[in-house]
Amino acid sequence: MKSDLFASENMAQPATAPGMVLQNAKSIKYAVNGEMHARQGSMIAYRGNLQFERKSQGLGGMLKRAVTGEGLPLMAVRGQGEAWFAHEAANCFIVDIDQGDALTINGRNVLCFDATLSYEIKTVKGAGMTGGGLFNSLFTGYGRLGIICEGNPIVIPVTGQQPVYVDTDAVVGWSAQLHTSLHRSQSVGSMIRGGSGEAVQLMLQGEGFVIVRPSELTPQASAH
Repeated sequence: MKSDLFASENMAQPATAPGMVLQNAKSIKYAVNGEMHARQGSMIAYRGNLQFERKSQGLGGMLKRAVTGEGLPLMAVRGQGEAWFAHEAANCFIVDIDQGDALTINGRNVLCFDATLSYEIKTVKGAGMTGGGLFNSLFTGYGRLGIICEGNPIVIPVTGQQPVYVDTDAVVGWSAQLHTSLHRSQSVGSMIRGGSGEAVQLMLQGEGFVIVRPSELTPQASAH
């Protein structure tokens, strides 16, 4: 049988080392030797001896999810084998996190990560309860994190001389040492008259970077 479908870039090759690699722009392959974590429902294929188990976030994490509708429903993957992960054909990226690094990522943009990384749902300082997605995931420790982004991400440097303002629906994540607060860019009078639809942004100050996606709205997936 012959087809461009069987081109080498489409063929899954045996893993050469444990851990995650990009299978292609839309999926991540993880060679599991022990345990790793992934968002629930993101596994698209696997081979080997693997078990998938819903992972509890603890009482505090559960309460924050209930209050905000945000958060990250996780599953633990254990055993020996290979698994492939993807989510709605979003673009995939791998971030190497070293000791001392701290990265804040919106829960909707997390795909999978090493069990050596610590994960905690955090309230975005200064944001209160006024915006969706402002309870984000703080990753620290040492390991690799697989993230997803609808479209091609934009990484914007943040400097002490020049803060960056981002739409709360478009932000993917930022370096956790940045100071966050809400910025209102419209007057009350402008909002009463209809405004621009961009009344409040997340302001990031300090030294670091912010990642945004070229889309403000997340398609509402049907309930499972």
